[in-house]
Amino acid sequence: MTRTEEFLTELDEGMLQYFREIADELVGRFGMSRAEAVARINAAYEGADIEPYPDLMCHEEPDYWAYGLYFLPKDGRSPHSGSVGDLTEWETRPAPPRDSHVWTLAE
Repeated sequence: MTRTEEFLTELDEGMLQYFREIADELVGRFGMSRAEAVARINAAYEGADIEPYPDLMCHEEPDYWAYGLYFLPKDGRSPHSGSVGDLTEWETRPAPPRDSHVWTLAE
């Protein structure tokens, strides 16, 4: 388990790839920069105790976590790729402040 310059969580190689897939989903689905995607992941998971691959979170696909990192929950639920059609009804989470240490990649 190591910590990379990219993510602020100790991850084994398998979980590092999984976190990168979450970032890929954030970039591809929501059009944000890679730097913002990684900052959102860091803000949510910094210091989390992530087990080696496959951690329990791997029971969901990376897109599931991406939706939760991008949208605020409503009625205790977050949207995911199979759950909603019209995403305009969902409020987006603000990105972490630009001066925050969770921004580990340059824009």
